[in-house]
Amino acid sequence: QVQLVESGGGLVQAGGSLRLSCLASGRTITPYAMGWFRQAPGKEREFVAAISWSGGNTDYAGSVKGRFTISRDNAKNTVYLQMNSLKPEDTAVYYCAADLQNRYSTNSRTYNYWGQGTQVTVSS
Repeated sequence: QVQLVESGGGLVQAGGSLRLSCLASGRTITPYAMGWFRQAPGKEREFVAAISWSGGNTDYAGSVKGRFTISRDNAKNTVYLQMNSLKPEDTAVYYCAADLQNRYSTNSRTYNYWGQGTQVTVSS
């Protein structure tokens, strides 16, 4: 079992920045990829970013590329999502997820464990 806890969400004005964190605990020995997804009201959950265990491979949704950066510190069992130049359309609940097969996929079905989510609200 892997437990994931997100933090760092909040209310920010358009153009501002936030950094989300996701702390993993439990079975963290196996190399695992991490992903960030988000879900806005009335919409399906969508992929945001993913990173491999080593951190050497990352992937981003087109809508956030160049504005968001995913990173990880395995010594701290933590993954980060730095979000810059935020837009109102970035408003959503953001979830982190772990893939124990280290695939850093854009497909949410490949992830084994999920956090509870953290709200990000961007005002115009």
